[in-house]
Amino acid sequence: MGRPTKENSLSKQDVIEAAIACIEKEGASALGVNRVARELGIKPPAIYKHLNGNAELKKAVALAIYKFYFVELSQKTGSIKEPRAFLKAGGFASRDFARSHPGLFQVMMQFQLQPDDLESALIIKESQSFLQVILNSQEISETKLIDIMRMVNAAIVGFIALEQSGLLTLPRSTDASFEVMLDALLKAIEYIKIS
Repeated sequence: MGRPTKENSLSKQDVIEAAIACIEKEGASALGVNRVARELGIKPPAIYKHLNGNAELKKAVALAIYKFYFVELSQKTGSIKEPRAFLKAGGFASRDFARSHPGLFQVMMQFQLQPDDLESALIIKESQSFLQVILNSQEISETKLIDIMRMVNAAIVGFIALEQSGLLTLPRSTDASFEVMLDALLKAIEYIKIS
């Protein structure tokens, strides 16, 4: 990414891209107005013309990461219609994303999506649309959909967190355990659907 020659030529997208570059280099802790300003070679007040402080910066960056993640997820699952294959491809795609972009994944998972916020609601809706392939049905109550979303997210994100922390130390392939977990998730989803 080329750096703006003047503070006035800086855009919100420049700030977001610089923040993502910082996270990719240094991890999630690099997400902050002061660090991003240093990356851009500007003074922090110039960022405030586009984003109102660290909270707004974190939100803008997390939403941008989600969009990037969904593009990667779509590329790896787009042509798959069978629920089991889709869940496996999506699960492994999420794990690959976390391995390739650990800082970005951490920022994304630490951001609290609020259903009453329009931008967050779009991300939630996108997540739900991915789940619809796994559910293989449009006729499911909102309560069951929420339960399934929470279960799938907890299992996949939890496994990734344990793996990234180096806590999966027993002598079995983590790939094999991950695949077994995804198969078990499909059975649990079926249970929720019929209960």
